[in-house]
Amino acid sequence: METENIAYKWYALRVRSRHEDAVARHLDARGLESFLPLYKCQRRWSDRFKETDVPLFPGYVFCQFNAMNRLPVLTIPGVVHVVGIGKVPAPIDEMEIAAIQVAVKSGLPSQPWPFLRIGHRVRIEHGPLSGIEGILSGFRGHQRLVLSVTLLQRSVAVQVDEAEVQPIPLQHRACSDPLTSQGVLTQRIA
Repeated sequence: METENIAYKWYALRVRSRHEDAVARHLDARGLESFLPLYKCQRRWSDRFKETDVPLFPGYVFCQFNAMNRLPVLTIPGVVHVVGIGKVPAPIDEMEIAAIQVAVKSGLPSQPWPFLRIGHRVRIEHGPLSGIEGILSGFRGHQRLVLSVTLLQRSVAVQVDEAEVQPIPLQHRACSDPLTSQGVLTQRIA
């Protein structure tokens, strides 16, 4: 009876290189909810360029399951381990997963991005990403919203229109980052 009250949380699964899609299919076949965020990337072949779907977090697949019953997940071919601290799986913040899911569903151009811990935190006020918070960054004349998965120390950048973003005052930030919650910003990214 006690297991009925345990909520399934999101975890990151470390998988073998180029096995992300196969692992996600196996998880779905076993009735587990998986999330494999992809982005479009142009790859050069010998005679042409081809647009392919590539994982935003290479080597990782996200899965929602009960950590006390992880054997069905670990027995899937290609799964290396559940990301955690030591041998204890560490859940991923629901808001981080939800933000990445919204960004992927929006259809806006996105790509992997270096993990950023400091910067200018903003909220998207309009458009398909409305309500999402992240770090605003400039890249080649375009504004990007950087969404991070803190546990993996990885980030994703989604192209946004500058008119859609609104800075978040320090006292209203949902993030509990010790650098920003104390009002210490050592670098401004805009």
